[in-house]
Amino acid sequence: MPPMIEFPLDLPEVRVLKTELKKREIVITVESTRPYAICSRCGEKTFDFHSYDDPIRLRHLPILEQRVFIELRPKRYRCPTCDDHPTTTQQCDWYEPRSPHTKAFEQSLLRQLINSTVSDVARKQGVSYDAVLGAIKRGVARSVNWGEFTSLKVIGMDEIALRKGHRDFVVIVTLRRGDGDIALLGVLPDRKKETVAAFLCSIPPELRASIERVCTDMYEGYTNAVKEQIAQARVVIDRFHVAKAYRECADKLRKSELRELKQELEDDEYKLLKGTMWPFRRNAADLEPEQEQAVSLLLECAPDLRKAYDLREELSAIFDAEHTKESGTRAITDWVESVKQSGLKCFDSFLTTLDHWLDEISNYFLDRQTSGFQEGLNNKIKVLKRRCYGITNVSHLFQRIWLDLDGFKLFGI
Repeated sequence: MPPMIEFPLDLPEVRVLKTELKKREIVITVESTRPYAICSRCGEKTFDFHSYDDPIRLRHLPILEQRVFIELRPKRYRCPTCDDHPTTTQQCDWYEPRSPHTKAFEQSLLRQLINSTVSDVARKQGVSYDAVLGAIKRGVARSVNWGEFTSLKVIGMDEIALRKGHRDFVVIVTLRRGDGDIALLGVLPDRKKETVAAFLCSIPPELRASIERVCTDMYEGYTNAVKEQIAQARVVIDRFHVAKAYRECADKLRKSELRELKQELEDDEYKLLKGTMWPFRRNAADLEPEQEQAVSLLLECAPDLRKAYDLREELSAIFDAEHTKESGTRAITDWVESVKQSGLKCFDSFLTTLDHWLDEISNYFLDRQTSGFQEGLNNKIKVLKRRCYGITNVSHLFQRIWLDLDGFKLFGI
């Protein structure tokens, strides 16, 4: 006899009748030991055995890289209480009706699908593409289960494009948990105010009342929906979206100044200013000595650019400093006066933005919330879309994002 080992089948309420070893597969014939079925009509247990149904064959977890199949003839039971005594096929807990797999194998498929693709998993496991999609459909919800949450203190909203170069935006709504992890709350089909408001209204009242901050960018479709549906929550405009706006103002001036300097300076002199784009865009405190010297030379040649550069760094320092909402608002207001006194026009569009959004921007100083957690997830979603060559179905996108975020917690070994 060759050496033998035993493996737990891990299927409750079954008895093994036969095991066959075939080429690259193991077929295990079992029968259910459960003595009843649930009547499909009245929902009561019936113990009156009637007959056997047609045999079924289910894919199970592999053993030593051998494919394993479970063969079973489901029992049928007759209901003694219903009129005409209908029969019902017994349903075991370890597989789903009409599924070609056991639940354990489908969870294995979902675990392998984390950070992978449907095609790759199907090819590696020797199952069809539709079989993996079926496992997703049965094993992953298409919308959030609010019962998993006790409170929603800080949520984020941001949009992503389903297809590059198209404006078919969907809105990703997330929660930053207390431990820093991110939970997916929703994937909305568009960023219209009505769509966002309807989602917020769908949140159970006790959870909706627990929301304290909503981190987002400067888009009124989000902010108006929040103010309408979650009046107690403070809208926090992400400081990095704000920084991008005022830093772009200074960068536009750099480009125009360089065009003028190219006309005024000799070629040898102008060459010294080349390669200053990235050092100029970085924070002054982060520059290497050579980069700092290059930026200094550029600013010496363009006095207005020096003013814009200093004002840019001054506003960044305000956001970096410890401020209350009141002191932060005063500091930004003083900065606005400095810009007006400087005579520079490059910040005009940003001053209009500040005038409109100052209250929401200064909410950052309440507890220094940002949309960093949301932006990190957006990068992950971009990788997911590239990996899958695009996902255009909103429900499927929710399932795949949720699987990448929480799959290991639920289906991990």
